[in-house]
Amino acid sequence: MAEGRREQSPHRLFSTPPASKRPCLRPAPRGPGPGSGHSSGLPSSRYRSPESLLDCAAKAVAEKWAFERVEERFERIPEPVQRRIVYWSFPRNEKEICMYSSFQCRVAGEEGPSATIGGSGSGATTAAAAAAAGGGSTAATTPATAAAAGVVGTGDGLPFRRGIRLLETGCVENVLQVGFHLSGTVTEPTTSSEPAVTHKVAISFDRCKITSVTCGCGNRDIFYCAHVVALSLYRIRKPEQVKLRLPISETLFQMNRDQLQKLVQYLITAHHTEVLPTAQKLADEILSSNSEINQVHGAPDPTAGASIDDDNCWHLNEDQVREQVKEFLSQGGYYGSGKQLNSMFAKVREMLRMRDSNGARMLTLITEQFMADPRLSLWRQQGTGMTDKCRQLWDELGALWVCVVLNPHCKSEEKTCWLKQLKKWGDMDICPLEDGNYGSELPNITNALPQSNLAQDSLARPRRTVFSRAVEACDLHWQDSHLQRIISSDFYMSPSYQREGESLLFNPQGLPLWLDHVPTACARVDALRSHGYSREALRLAVAIINTLRLQQQRQMDIYKHQKKELLQRGVTSTTNLEGWVGHPLDPIGCLFVTLTETCRVDDDNSMDTGEGEPRPPVYHHVPVWGSPDSGESYLTLAIEVALMGMGQQRIMPEGLYTQDKVCRNEEQIVAKLQELELDDLLVQTLRKQAIQLLDAGPFSGLGEVIHRESVPMHTFAKYLFSALLPHDADLAYKVALRAMRLPVLESSGGSGDVGHPHHGISIVPSRYPRWFTLGHLESQQCELASTMLTAAKGDMLRLRTVLEAIQKNIHSSSLIFKLAQDAFKIATPADNSPDITLLNVALELGLQVMRMTLSTLNWRRREMVRWLVTCATEVGLRALVSILQSWYTLFTPTEATSIVAATVMSHNTILRLSPDYPQHEELASCARTLALQCAMKDPQNCALSALTLCEKDHIAFETAYQIVIDAASTGMTYSQLFTIARYMEHRGYPLRSFKLASLAMTHLNLAYNQDTHPAINDVLWACALSHSLGKNELAAIIPLVVKSVHCATVLSDILKRCTLTAPGLAGIPGRRNSGKLMSTDKAPLRQLLDATISAYINTTHSRLTHISPRHYGEFIEFLSKARVTFLLAQDGHIQFAQFIDNLKQIYKGKKKLMMLVRERFG
Repeated sequence: MAEGRREQSPHRLFSTPPASKRPCLRPAPRGPGPGSGHSSGLPSSRYRSPESLLDCAAKAVAEKWAFERVEERFERIPEPVQRRIVYWSFPRNEKEICMYSSFQCRVAGEEGPSATIGGSGSGATTAAAAAAAGGGSTAATTPATAAAAGVVGTGDGLPFRRGIRLLETGCVENVLQVGFHLSGTVTEPTTSSEPAVTHKVAISFDRCKITSVTCGCGNRDIFYCAHVVALSLYRIRKPEQVKLRLPISETLFQMNRDQLQKLVQYLITAHHTEVLPTAQKLADEILSSNSEINQVHGAPDPTAGASIDDDNCWHLNEDQVREQVKEFLSQGGYYGSGKQLNSMFAKVREMLRMRDSNGARMLTLITEQFMADPRLSLWRQQGTGMTDKCRQLWDELGALWVCVVLNPHCKSEEKTCWLKQLKKWGDMDICPLEDGNYGSELPNITNALPQSNLAQDSLARPRRTVFSRAVEACDLHWQDSHLQRIISSDFYMSPSYQREGESLLFNPQGLPLWLDHVPTACARVDALRSHGYSREALRLAVAIINTLRLQQQRQMDIYKHQKKELLQRGVTSTTNLEGWVGHPLDPIGCLFVTLTETCRVDDDNSMDTGEGEPRPPVYHHVPVWGSPDSGESYLTLAIEVALMGMGQQRIMPEGLYTQDKVCRNEEQIVAKLQELELDDLLVQTLRKQAIQLLDAGPFSGLGEVIHRESVPMHTFAKYLFSALLPHDADLAYKVALRAMRLPVLESSGGSGDVGHPHHGISIVPSRYPRWFTLGHLESQQCELASTMLTAAKGDMLRLRTVLEAIQKNIHSSSLIFKLAQDAFKIATPADNSPDITLLNVALELGLQVMRMTLSTLNWRRREMVRWLVTCATEVGLRALVSILQSWYTLFTPTEATSIVAATVMSHNTILRLSPDYPQHEELASCARTLALQCAMKDPQNCALSALTLCEKDHIAFETAYQIVIDAASTGMTYSQLFTIARYMEHRGYPLRSFKLASLAMTHLNLAYNQDTHPAINDVLWACALSHSLGKNELAAIIPLVVKSVHCATVLSDILKRCTLTAPGLAGIPGRRNSGKLMSTDKAPLRQLLDATISAYINTTHSRLTHISPRHYGEFIEFLSKARVTFLLAQDGHIQFAQFIDNLKQIYKGKKKLMMLVRERFG
């Protein structure tokens, strides 16, 4: 065999699969066994014989040992053994192919590798997975796997689904396995737009992992293309149809010199354009005795498998990972790319779960690109925070690193390397902080006694980045003997004789405890689960819950001794320095998912590639292994720990992002709880935990006394209320009513003893903390109240209790109005009679809204007032009478007259009420009384409405009219008086209308240039009214007009109208009219004519002061109108001629204008 050493180039998706690093030195020994061909597969019969010892051994060796180690270990390896090792070295599980060809891949029922924590953690495929994929015959597993891959049905665009389709349609051909190298051709079928294209595909593999791929399609993605998938699945599903050869170096060794020469010459002939230069170069080097190639034994063989020193990992295109993450980050604000980045994080978790070393490798590549994001330095320079979407991605990044460094079986060198890299990233100025723009005083991940940090000055706290918890997690280890026993056995308990007295390791029932900082302990659970140790994660989760139970019981015992004192003080301090809900490590969510995962009922044949609509999960009870309580299941533990965590009393953290995270995390946990279908066992757990939370005092957010800045329980209580209501209504209402409070908005009450150094900073001068999510919290409070109102329909006592809670605890008028509307809607169904009890609640809420918004500005105020009248109408006559009589506590005078009283007395309302005569009169009397009261209080805005409402009652109408007259000389404007005067005329009171119009004229002042003033129509109407009433009224109003109006065109218009018809045509009873036209030479029109002429003269001089040439034509027309007015006087033509002469003399400098004047007027 040829000797020498060969070099290996970096793995790249588009390069030729690299040659092996190790030299091939030893000849292949002869031995019995199948010859060349494709007969190496096992029979595909349904009834198979047990695997041979050779296959069992070959499978184990192929998965764990590099082939070079096999060659070094054994001097002679029979050819059949070599063939079986080579055969079993190809990946056997389609899930692994799916993992590298789609963003998400989950086979239902699989919990990852089944090796225990004490076993080897390396390798992506375990013996169990291998047995499932290759036990007996690999081909025999293909129908189930094919069906599994097909159930998704909607992921046809993914490479994995496309690869299956190519395989099933016979597009894979010329498949050949030479040693550890697989090649073939895959043909893309003809489409309407493209012809068929054939691609050459080559795959290198080692120890059941694909180490290199290349395809002629030129795929540029982090995932394998559909052609690589098709070829891989062909090898998994149809191994008996694949021609299998030993590594090419073994074949070459069997040839003599002539055969080798013939092989080389034929190879060069077949590929002379590509191979000939290389062949000549190699020949020259071989013939040179001093060349480097002759100094090394052996020769490279790309089909001989990997070297002992090679990393055994799946092929991952690092350049493509970097490029895609960079591209996603560059798509502004992470909005369009957040889904893709989260999918990449999910892929990292999937790899970790399969114990694939590429998980940490891929996470490192992603983190490098995140840290290279140019926006980090920009945000830091500008002092602006990143978006919530961005913050969530960074949080997930930090959480993933905690999982990675807590790998129970990572090597110390790996952890040291990760720690160095994490510290390097964390020390960079641009590294995001753990809690956004604020510093953090949360205890570190390794601190089991958080109280030790309380004395630390807030300004001296160390800088905590998103990687701080991962750095701290590097100090954690798994060597604790108690911890090892917990996670390695379901039946680890203390001996019965040791259960007396206090113990830090076991509870009184002998079950193990794990006393650790709760988020830290849960991080261990998450790490175990993330690395495929699901059973171990479950055991530790159960120990943590037993610890929490014991702590809860002890807290309740403490509270019993302090209860009287705390209730007398009315305030409390909190012992929870950090909350579990909204925590960066999400401890409650971690425990819940770990526990429910084992109870999930899944179709074992389903494979999710991330594209189809997810089906709702179905859960069943799985008994807790080793638990003395036979009724306890992992599902009951899950719901119990979720309630414990959400019911924990905790102080609202600082900063917008951390507060928003608390709300978001709470909603996520509630959404998971709502997926559970409650049975008797779960309801029993709910009841028990709800009662404990109510009785747990200051340790519970539902305790009797809470801190003023405690995180509200509205969202949590709404879930509890809905879940408990069908089973224990009294408890449901007790929980919900207790949770209605929002003490941070109470004006009274001190801040209490917090133990938080930063709370002196978080309180603004008004003593209200900076609760950035207050609006969201108030809306959740409103949702809780609305849920209770809906449930209490028809129950007067419960409705009254809920109403009192709303009035006491909700401080937003808009939210109370929403509740009132909700109650009204529920109380008045379209297809049923109204619920009067709930209607009264809606009315009371509406009345409260009116009182709250009476003296404040609210843009919805008119809507609120109209709604209240509608609600009162539905309640009945007494409600309407009540709001009319007490209007001054609910409405402004304008609202009371123009909206309330007007709507109450409208035709539609009367029809809706159908009152009898006394009731109608009572309602009308209340409306008139209201109208007069409002007119007295605000005559400017209410007088007209009062007159309208009092029309049908003479005394009331006269009273309202007198109120208007009295107010006319003081506070009313001309427009208000003109409006009321027109109303009077319309109602048939012309003399009263005239009086009001005269009063309005005294408030008016119309300048010479206000010829478009809105009051002009009112002036013309008033003069027309006076003219129609008679000469006396006209004589009375003309002096007022002359005094108030100085606009010449308006005066001339009035003069013209007065001369067209005789005065007094209105026909007032008791008056005689002459029917003669009035002369402008006599009073009262003479005064109006003189005033009009004077106005024209004054206006002319004013306009000529600043006139421009473009206005000359308009000015000439103005003079023409003036001449018409001048001519109404007996000597008018003389006056006008003198007027023109004066203009010519005074303004002779305006030659062009004066020329135009001469042309028109002489």
